[in-house]
Amino acid sequence: MAKFATIKEYIYKKIESGEWPEYHPVSSENVLAETFSVSRMTARRALQELSEEGLVTRTRGSGTFVAPLKSQSALLTIRNIADEIRLRNHRHHAVVQLLERVPAPNSIAAALQLTAGAEVLHSVITHFENGQPVQVEDRYVNPDLVPEYLEQNYTQCTPHEYLCEVTPLTEASHLIEAVLPSAQLMKWLELDEPEPCLQIQRRTSGREGVVSQATLTHPGSRFRLGGHMTFKTSH
Repeated sequence: MAKFATIKEYIYKKIESGEWPEYHPVSSENVLAETFSVSRMTARRALQELSEEGLVTRTRGSGTFVAPLKSQSALLTIRNIADEIRLRNHRHHAVVQLLERVPAPNSIAAALQLTAGAEVLHSVITHFENGQPVQVEDRYVNPDLVPEYLEQNYTQCTPHEYLCEVTPLTEASHLIEAVLPSAQLMKWLELDEPEPCLQIQRRTSGREGVVSQATLTHPGSRFRLGGHMTFKTSH
């Protein structure tokens, strides 16, 4: 892991755990540089990126502070799962369960602002961290906006990465709830017994319309929703 990323991870955890609440002072560039044996420039990059993500505020002459919760947009978004895993210096790999073109279920057609029964592109992918399933990504994509979606190799890049590359996002929304997994989800997540799962439903839009509707399901015992889940440009 790059040294600036190590510093960011350290600060993420301080905020996520509540040890550093809103308005709490953040270690200075000099202190971080000394603590992590890096240059001041490296420490500055870490703080600048955190500032751009909305997690901290920086004021010349006053220092750096944890941002007010209402401005911490990064806390309310979700990172690309592969980035999240790699940031922990863990291994990510993906297994593609389904890639298909299907008539849109009514709820999906409505979410994508398409007519009922219109064809949509559908993928189901299990994401693994160090060999253990941590997320099932069930995604429907508007074929008019991303016609080549099914032609990508999602063992080499995630749908998030591909969609961010081909259609810059302008808006994202999500709904989070606790659910019990279906038998199919248990199979994809390799669960021997049902357990509470955290499920995130996320819709993303670009300038030309709604791009995708995704349902992300995580076993509660293997996943934590916290301050550094940024899905930077959320898909």
